[in-house]
Amino acid sequence: MNEKELSDAIAELIKIASTELPADVVNALRKARENEVEPARTQLSAILKNIELADNEKKPICQDTGTQTFFVKVGADFPYIGLIKKSIEEGVKKATEEIPLRGNAVDIISGKTSGNVGMHIPYIHWEICEGNECEIIAFPKGGGSENMSALKMLKPSEGMKGVKKFILEQVVRAGGNPCPPTVVGVGIGGGADIAMEIAKRSLLRPVGKRSEIKEIAEIEEELIDAINSTGIGPMGLGGNTTVLDVHIEVAARHPASLPVGVVVQCWADRKAGMKINAEGEIKWNTI
Repeated sequence: MNEKELSDAIAELIKIASTELPADVVNALRKARENEVEPARTQLSAILKNIELADNEKKPICQDTGTQTFFVKVGADFPYIGLIKKSIEEGVKKATEEIPLRGNAVDIISGKTSGNVGMHIPYIHWEICEGNECEIIAFPKGGGSENMSALKMLKPSEGMKGVKKFILEQVVRAGGNPCPPTVVGVGIGGGADIAMEIAKRSLLRPVGKRSEIKEIAEIEEELIDAINSTGIGPMGLGGNTTVLDVHIEVAARHPASLPVGVVVQCWADRKAGMKINAEGEIKWNTI
């Protein structure tokens, strides 16, 4: 595998992520529609029709094609490790022209757009592990839902009651802005940066998959029920489904702090993965 082959594969991965929603998300939206009355049912029908058209036409699901974000889990002995960063950048450039993607990399000083490659963008979340294989997940993150992200440093004395209160308040404050029904990612513990990192990573989990920690899984279920009881509903127009899911990841915390990070994903819960072995062979649809 050379740099061109890998960058071409990255461009294809971005195309899949931008035009096809994973089956778990589509199924959750269909199930939500069955549980709704008007006007929420019409909103979900329009969303599902949009998903169908994007898949059939191979066009982006949303006009906001997102900040190009990647999660890379790479074995220390993966023979092409040196190609990954450059290939992702070149793949993003290729995808921007060919799909096409809206230019979402805006320079902080000039305010000018440089396509989808700029300072620290595309952003890569790295994880080094044992072995000689690599998994790359494309995760285009929309701006409207990202704007509803939040971090709060709670006092440890506030405990899980305070954690749940903050999450619920943040989702209610967001209202229809993140284009619900959403998937809410939560990171608890670590430090400020760790809480936000694991909150975003939690969004890689399939809709409907609970935490492996029993107590955390129970809190996820409790929050799903509480948020959906708010009546915000699809696109903020009222209804029974404000969230499709809540995913919580946790880390050990410092005795003096209890960080909570919230990262919101809109109904277009876009992501796609591929695995590459030591021979350069690709396995698609690993999400």
